[in-house]
Amino acid sequence: MICCTNTNTALFFSSIDEIPSQIWEALGCTKNTYFHPDFLKALENNHTKITFHYIVLVDNKNKPTAFASIKIIDFYLKSIKNDLKFLRNIGRKLHVFPNKKPLKLLICGNTFVSGEHGVFIKENQDKKAIVKELAESINHFVNSDKKLKKQIDAFLIKDFANESLFITDELKEFSYHPFSVEPNMMLQIDENWLNFDAYLASMKTKFRVKARKAFKQSINLQVEEVTTENIEEQLAEMTTLYEKVASNAGFNLGNFNLETYTQLKEKLGENYILKTYWLENKIVGFLSGVINKTSLDAHFVGIDYRLNREHAIYQRMLYDYIEIAINKKLKIVNFGRTASEIKSSVGAVPQDLTMYLRHKKTIKNKILKLFLQRVQPTPFQQKFPFKK
Repeated sequence: MICCTNTNTALFFSSIDEIPSQIWEALGCTKNTYFHPDFLKALENNHTKITFHYIVLVDNKNKPTAFASIKIIDFYLKSIKNDLKFLRNIGRKLHVFPNKKPLKLLICGNTFVSGEHGVFIKENQDKKAIVKELAESINHFVNSDKKLKKQIDAFLIKDFANESLFITDELKEFSYHPFSVEPNMMLQIDENWLNFDAYLASMKTKFRVKARKAFKQSINLQVEEVTTENIEEQLAEMTTLYEKVASNAGFNLGNFNLETYTQLKEKLGENYILKTYWLENKIVGFLSGVINKTSLDAHFVGIDYRLNREHAIYQRMLYDYIEIAINKKLKIVNFGRTASEIKSSVGAVPQDLTMYLRHKKTIKNKILKLFLQRVQPTPFQQKFPFKK
């Protein structure tokens, strides 16, 4: 247990259950799924290798002004498989990163979703001041525990869209270094798309033909809703498929425990989407998604890669996300990171995201800055599938 005394500006909690209902009511953040205690508790309950903590910032009248989710993880540098490998290799040679043991990383943000889902700031607050208070509170949290102060190697605050950077760049004052990561691929749902056929009709012929081909290839797939009644019998196969996808990821802050789905379905009901794809009585894929206000956010998928090309499993999933959003009259589909080119072929466009990283040791942090200046998202060919 990490012991941390509260300050004049921050309250610290080691479990969602410790946070009084009055705080949630005062913050008014629970309309956002990612800041609802049910969602956060589901993550906390099912990831025992992650240390979860929460910071509630308060004003001079002790009224809550902001909420932040903190996670402490062991980050294994060998899990970096994309263009950040050079950072890993040079960092080890210069002893910025440990050679044999994992990097003990404190993350402020949601490790399992792309986007601004780690820090909630109440309306009518000075957001720049809040960001400074958050950085100070994170320092206090670590420094007040001797064991933790010794253990933590680095601090990561994630993910911020371009329009937020004039606020979050306050973190530079606390020696955090910004760097760009893979973009979140987003599709705006046109109000004229009253059904999926209308979406297809808005596409250029080439991309409409591609979609028709994907549906023809995937015609033998049976798609089933996963419910609280049938989830247990499917989780083992779903986990195997998820692990295949996760092992291919270029950069992964931690594996998601699919047991979490059970609690998410129980608590979020129809706002948590879960479907399995079957071929000859065998699960060959699944998709999951979070309905958050007016958006559908792709969560995790699992794919049998041996059958993916022949049966267009992943491409079918992308179209299914879009159809779900249209049918539910949502405004946005957030497809998340990775596979940017194929996502752009169904109409998604990149939303740039920035993270902030700081090494606890001053000299190593200066070296780290030089590395991060070289980090760029993997380039891809943006497709433009819609008619003008």
